[in-house]
Amino acid sequence: MSSSPGKTEQAQETKEGTAKTRRSNQPHIAIVGAGITGATLSIALARRGIPHAVYEQSPRPAELGAGLGFGPNAARAMRIIDHALWETFMRVSTPRDARAPRKGASISKRGEGIVSIDSERDGEGEPVWIEFLDGTADVEGHKLEPVFRVPARYGDGHGAVHRARWLEVLMGMMPEGVVQFGKRLAGIEQLEDKVLLKFEDGTTAEAGAVVGCDGVKSKVREIMVGGQDKEGAKCGYSGKYAYRCMIPMQKAVEEIGSERAGVSSLWMGYGRHVLTFPVGAPGPDQLLNLVAFVTDLNQSWTSQDTRSFTFPATREDALCDFTQGGFGGTWGLFDLADSPLPSFYSGRILVIGDAAHASTPHHGSGAGFCMEDVAVLASLLEDQYGEAGLSSAAEGLEDVFSAYDASRRERDQWLVLSSRRAADLYEWRLPNTGKEHFENMRQDIERRQAICWGADLDEMVVKARANLRSRTERATKG
Repeated sequence: MSSSPGKTEQAQETKEGTAKTRRSNQPHIAIVGAGITGATLSIALARRGIPHAVYEQSPRPAELGAGLGFGPNAARAMRIIDHALWETFMRVSTPRDARAPRKGASISKRGEGIVSIDSERDGEGEPVWIEFLDGTADVEGHKLEPVFRVPARYGDGHGAVHRARWLEVLMGMMPEGVVQFGKRLAGIEQLEDKVLLKFEDGTTAEAGAVVGCDGVKSKVREIMVGGQDKEGAKCGYSGKYAYRCMIPMQKAVEEIGSERAGVSSLWMGYGRHVLTFPVGAPGPDQLLNLVAFVTDLNQSWTSQDTRSFTFPATREDALCDFTQGGFGGTWGLFDLADSPLPSFYSGRILVIGDAAHASTPHHGSGAGFCMEDVAVLASLLEDQYGEAGLSSAAEGLEDVFSAYDASRRERDQWLVLSSRRAADLYEWRLPNTGKEHFENMRQDIERRQAICWGADLDEMVVKARANLRSRTERATKG
């Protein structure tokens, strides 16, 4: 589907109806996981008339009640996925601090949004991604001034949503009856022309291929690599944990003032940092998302039961961590940095999103990269399912997965590693960081965020489609 915003809804609906008629007998895609990524993929496939089913292990839709940040790359991906999805996001998300440009500023644009406003380096006058503060300064929180700002550049779409509420929105956009809840995956068998999914309740399902969107603790990933003891089957502990909570905005304003509560802020410090950002439209229901990160020097989490990524903690635990140090976190940060997958697919099994590249959250881009994944995969599947005279849909789907892997894996795995580095930078654990190096830190952060936000999704899709055509042509000649 073209990402052009000028295409009319009527034309899109006509294309969708034709596609549904043509593809009704083709093998469907089995999506495992109905979280943010799985639900978004379902919306994308439905928009393109691609038959699919979604299997979710939980008995009902479930997401943590925390804030979720997106950048302009995610917004561009949403426009490719489904223009209605993009419109909904732009309507319900909390935008970044929208400060007016300075009088006489020279504005430079690229695509849909501002790249830079002028040559000044502190970000004043631009929308702000995050204001960075010295959390070790002996100043009351509401009086503390930022040591530098990172502007929200590279287009529209910088914003945040309430994770659980956003999932409700996505569920409302999915086809009725497409999700089966209470389906905990037990195994996958790849047969000659199909795959067989086996669930713990004793039932089975057939599909042309499986896409694992089942998150950090992905069962599909474990099966794909050959078992739970294989490299890449399990995420590893990143060495950090966090406390998090949602605070009523009125209470936050009382504590730190309206100006500080109204803009995304990051308090830096030795081995610890705190992130806050507003979630929801201004009003009585608006919240401030707070996440307090701690470097676990004793690697205490590895001695716990890592089947669970969260443990109970008290207010006293958190205060102890941010005054004296020590273990007591509630949310262990796990990723695939130490055991990256050599391939995102095997045969007709593919993993995307956190199932493929689980990352720590320090770029605020994990969910955005999941949206990129969906945009590329849906575009490739649209091309493959749209090919007339496709002799073997199952073989064609493997070509799709190969082209997808070539398009996405390097970029996705860069995020995993760069996110770890970003956290160490915020906590002054790297050379040339800390009180004497704020300018170096700002430049490093801006450079990395530019990689996150500045991706040309249209060009990425074009290249992935060309790769798929090349693979299909080689298979046909062979």
